[in-house]
Amino acid sequence: MTTYVPARRARAGTGRARARTRLAAAAAVLVTVGAGLGLRAVATGSPAKYGGDALYTVLIFALIVLALPRVTALRAAAGALAVSWAVEFLQLTGVPAELSRHSGLARLVLGSTFNPPDLFWYAVGAAAGWLGHTTVRRLAARPGPKETD
Repeated sequence: MTTYVPARRARAGTGRARARTRLAAAAAVLVTVGAGLGLRAVATGSPAKYGGDALYTVLIFALIVLALPRVTALRAAAGALAVSWAVEFLQLTGVPAELSRHSGLARLVLGSTFNPPDLFWYAVGAAAGWLGHTTVRRLAARPGPKETD
């Protein structure tokens, strides 16, 4: 007979739960990068740009959960949004533009030009990360089918 432990009590406190959380976050990182590359391959203009902005924040969300598996979804979303906004506001200084001239990686990570609508799409990405994380946690916390002896 299997005993059901509510999600709040079985929270990512155990080593196996943290390992599962990290594995799911690593998978989310790969899926998000793939989605971003796929989006760039098939779309242009605003859908590619703003979809990429949202996926950028989802990626940061997944990296936060990967590094800190016990973090709550709300804190991971807030952290991802804060990082995304900080990078966007850093673009006002011109430092990312200069770094982007010398490195393709810097261009991907830091961008180059401040664009106010990006701030909204980063919030969309943070909300998507929160929703996905919360949904997966709730589904994982459901009791499995009852065993028969």
